[in-house]
Amino acid sequence: MSQATTPEFGRWRSFFWPVHTFELKKLLPMFFLFFFINFNYTILRDTKDALIVTAPGSGAEAIPFLKVWGVLPMAILFMVVYSKLSNVLSKTKLFYTMITSFLAFFTLFALVLYPCRDVIHPTAAADALQAFLPSGFSGLIALFRNWTYAIFYVMSELWGSVAISLLFWGFANDITKVSESKRFYTMFGLGANAAMLVSGPAIIYFSNIRGKLAAGVDAWGVSLNYMLGMVVLSGLVIMGIYYWINKNVLTDPRFYDATEVKKAKKEKPKMSLSESFSYLAKSKYVLCLAVLVIGYGIAIQLVEVTWKSQLKLQYPISNDYSAFMGKFSTITGAATILMMLFVGGNVIRRFGWGIAAQITPVVLLVTGVGFFSFVIFRDSLTGFVAMFGTTPLMLAVIFGTAQNIMSKSSKYSLFDPTKEMAYIPLDQETKVKGKAAIDVVGARLGKSGGAFINQTLIVALGSIAAIVPYVAAILFFIIFAWIFATNSLSKKFAQLNTEKKPAQEPALATAGAATTEASVS
Repeated sequence: MSQATTPEFGRWRSFFWPVHTFELKKLLPMFFLFFFINFNYTILRDTKDALIVTAPGSGAEAIPFLKVWGVLPMAILFMVVYSKLSNVLSKTKLFYTMITSFLAFFTLFALVLYPCRDVIHPTAAADALQAFLPSGFSGLIALFRNWTYAIFYVMSELWGSVAISLLFWGFANDITKVSESKRFYTMFGLGANAAMLVSGPAIIYFSNIRGKLAAGVDAWGVSLNYMLGMVVLSGLVIMGIYYWINKNVLTDPRFYDATEVKKAKKEKPKMSLSESFSYLAKSKYVLCLAVLVIGYGIAIQLVEVTWKSQLKLQYPISNDYSAFMGKFSTITGAATILMMLFVGGNVIRRFGWGIAAQITPVVLLVTGVGFFSFVIFRDSLTGFVAMFGTTPLMLAVIFGTAQNIMSKSSKYSLFDPTKEMAYIPLDQETKVKGKAAIDVVGARLGKSGGAFINQTLIVALGSIAAIVPYVAAILFFIIFAWIFATNSLSKKFAQLNTEKKPAQEPALATAGAATTEASVS
């Protein structure tokens, strides 16, 4: 008997490559569809940060104002428009309409809005406001001063919410059977993270083009044109792949049966914000699970503004800032893939749910101590750090970068799988309603809570430098609450598992869907 036909070989093959050869016709186009969607997401995410943080009269203090007053209301408006269009357009036409709308805006920005920025930006009016209003409103004034950049930031954020969450996962959930999802979704997640290994170097290459240009040429404008050109080209490829799937895959009965797919999927209950809070208050188990989700969202948002303010100090030129973000994305993609393949499942199987769930908040705590120490005690550490041939600012940038990379990779490989596993011991009603409540509360409080805290502190104290100690204190309080909730949940999870022995392996496979939600964050 050859090695390829032994049962042992078959088990190893199914573990590393759980896909039949004939299924590649469906898997590969979906893999590349997600690849190119996340390719665009990475370029837009890094470009929007470089654009707004290094803009004239702006900085990282503009980000909390953008999140609260720009991204949140526009996301709600976009969802209303999407819902209305879904009632009058077919799913395919809706997909093309959404993608085309984004591509049209990014083309308009590259060809019209950015080249005309000196004419259409209200610099004089912004200067007058800056002289009149307290310094805490500088971030809000920066959005008025650079309003085209602010719109670009919002549209880039919406690409993650719309293209990834609504268009891709909505499409994937519509056409993927339950039996396929357990094997395919992790592959989709790998495709999304592999995109960062391509988009990151592309960002670095075009951001470093400044040295090849003649003096007086707007190097950042040239870099923007190349990067947005890649976004538009990738968008056309996305629509081409989507067309091919509809024409060649969904017409093949081996891969798609509308009645079978719809029968297998149960509609999730819709809950308002008040109903979600009310439901969470009834169950300590589900409430602890919500604390985990909210804690991660707020912690990441709290760190982001301070880290990006340090990045601007280290890399004040747009091209340099963008090149650094390209390196950050490349390392994040590589670390996440390695963690997903070799760390996540092994840690859960060897050490159990409790230890695996604790790793993400502990990582944020340890790296957070290092990051905020170098920011807060920078002046006192200058002599000590100089012995290592660097500066406190650079070490703060390094620790902040490490915190973001490690938190993202541990979230995708450990936090998301353990979160999904925590639902398994629950009865069906609690499982379905609890997940719906957490999705509503966690999404809103996690994403906007940290930004609102940062914004409030900046308005009250006047600058990012002044709020750093308070942000650090709030961050550590959030992390300790997160750890406490994880410990409490771990005991209850073990108790429920003793009463009801579920199969945990499928949770690791299906958690792949959660690991790529944005990357939307």
